Amino acid sequence: MDLKNKVVMVTGSSLGVGRETAFKFAKEGCKVVVTYFKDKKEGEEVAKKCASFGAADVLLLQLNVMDNKSIKDCVKKTIEKFNHINILINNAGIVIWKQLKEQSFEDIENEMRTNLEGLIKMTRECLPYIKETIINISSSAGKSAFACLSTYCATKFGVRGFAQALSQELRSINVYSVNPGSTATRMTNFAGAKPEKVADVILRTAKGEIKADLSRDIDVWKFV
Repeated sequence: MDLKNKVVMVTGSSLGVGRETAFKFAKEGCKVVVTYFKDKKEGEEVAKKCASFGAADVLLLQLNVMDNKSIKDCVKKTIEKFNHINILINNAGIVIWKQLKEQSFEDIENEMRTNLEGLIKMTRECLPYIKETIINISSSAGKSAFACLSTYCATKFGVRGFAQALSQELRSINVYSVNPGSTATRMTNFAGAKPEKVADVILRTAKGEIKADLSRDIDVWKFV
């Protein structure tokens, strides 16, 4: 599938997998919406590189998926500029490496609200404008449980359930869960597979080159 001039929104795209994903779509000639939470400088650098890589257009926006107003403002500005969204990539996420007994209520809330609640709300707000594809970034921890990641696993299992249910509601829109294994980002202290490998699977999924199974899963380790 030719993605030239498609509008692609990537949440959490100032760093890591989101950054590399923005670059991949920029090189396809897409119109890329780059979002950052706190890392404004890094977001600005990503936006500049996207333009240099051949993006048809680039929009840089601040986005806090734990804040309803921020979600609404981000989508509003995107639609004001581009009128629609072809592909939404819900990538924003956090991880807290602690046993549950060591997690504060704030730790639990931050993971739940960023990884699952924020993802669902972002999708809901974008839904009237999405034309083709929704790609939610889950994890191998959304398929198998790991100690010290109890809340994180709960959110990522939830992301997969959300995608499966949503795909039954949206017959004309493709909905996927892309599930990376350990990836070399800030979340893992830069241990694991290269984030550009995950980004390549995301791109190939959007282009229709990789097909999901009935559970809407794309397991990254099967394709890298």
